[in-house]
Amino acid sequence: MNEVLILYYSRGGSVEALARQIARGVESVEGVCARLRTVPAIGPVNAERQAAVPEDGAPYVDRRDLAECSGLVLGSPTRFGNMAAALKQFLDSTGAEWASGTLIGKPASVFCSTASLHGGQESTLLSMMLPLLHHGMLIVGLPYSEPGLNATRSGGGPYGVSHFAGQADDPTLSADEIALARAQGRRMAELVRRLEDRP
Repeated sequence: MNEVLILYYSRGGSVEALARQIARGVESVEGVCARLRTVPAIGPVNAERQAAVPEDGAPYVDRRDLAECSGLVLGSPTRFGNMAAALKQFLDSTGAEWASGTLIGKPASVFCSTASLHGGQESTLLSMMLPLLHHGMLIVGLPYSEPGLNATRSGGGPYGVSHFAGQADDPTLSADEIALARAQGRRMAELVRRLEDRP
């Protein structure tokens, strides 16, 4: 069974909600399943210690998850137009995987959530693509053949699905965001299947 690793960091629940919808899209494709993983939060100067296992939600990511996945979907809240430090810290620790080529040739896509409508969704998505390109991954976006891209008034673009949480940090996804998240997961899973079927 091919697995798509959906790796994310979520504080208010929006990114986790998107991750779960992306997982539904992945699992709508026969022969592909989703593996949800998260990263621990970090505090000022890394003083904040996290439990070895999260109290709820997805387990923390392990290096084996990167080696075992057939594709990767990376998600983060927006922090000043960039990915959150917790996710960046994990990516910064993947030098051994870079050196060994663990992720080379695997497809990857990205998603995010932000509190302000023009708060840097696109720059956050692009910032998450950079380390994936350094790992030799194949970046997968969302094509405009997805009707939600032209209809959405909240989140989503060709770089990947996004969510507009607003100042209240509302994790409730719009119908377009749900449709786009599932489409992104389905697209990843279909590509994984095509790559695996190559002679």
